[in-house]
Amino acid sequence: MRKQKAPNNRKKMQQKIRNALKTEMKHLSKGLQRILADDLVTAFENRIAIIQTAPSKTSQKRG
Repeated sequence: MRKQKAPNNRKKMQQKIRNALKTEMKHLSKGLQRILADDLVTAFENRIAIIQTAPSKTSQKRG
């Protein structure tokens, strides 16, 4: 079920996250920053996969 992005795209996403969260992660070592960014990319990919496979609730009428 899980489909990962190409390694280059994944690295770009990790870099964007590190840039966006630079202030919050400045006290972490570079290694921990890379690990955290990788974890956040993985979480994002998993959420997107679940959302894409979930049935659309907007097509269902509420009663």
